[in-house]
Amino acid sequence: MIERQTDIQPGKKARTRAFIAIGLFVALLAGLFVWQPDNLYLWIKALHIIAVMSWMAALLYMPRLFIYHTDAAPGSEQSETFKMMEQRLLKVIMNPAMMITWVLGLYLAWSVYGFQGGWLHAKLLLVVLLTGVHMMFSRAVTAFARDENTRSARYWRLMNEAPTLLMILIVIVAVVKPF
Repeated sequence: MIERQTDIQPGKKARTRAFIAIGLFVALLAGLFVWQPDNLYLWIKALHIIAVMSWMAALLYMPRLFIYHTDAAPGSEQSETFKMMEQRLLKVIMNPAMMITWVLGLYLAWSVYGFQGGWLHAKLLLVVLLTGVHMMFSRAVTAFARDENTRSARYWRLMNEAPTLLMILIVIVAVVKPF
């Protein structure tokens, strides 16, 4: 018998690998705070960037899954596969990456900038909007799981641009600091 990725066992393996990866990430972070290297700020910044990249990858991929899922007949094997892919992407990558991004980003905003600066407030506002997109995608995963999607593939193509636009604005504000 061939094991398929939509079977329970591969899902458990993926979940276990994700918990191990998150555990190692947290252990590395804890080790850095205990060790207190002179360049702790750079370590935290690097880990923050890694988390942001993971979060963005998931946010850019999820609506693509929705586009293809929209075309799958509810209850079909293809639809069930998309449901599994969406659930795993959300729970294994998107949610943990968002949480790590927020925690490390707030730590940097507090420890380095003391939450001061118009550019930082603008960046935080944009990240709040990006989190809103994340929550909307999360609700869509739930709707697709219940075969209750009411959105068209065209809608999801347009929504695919929201994370990209917000990412561009966040990077410009964080790097250029125009305010």
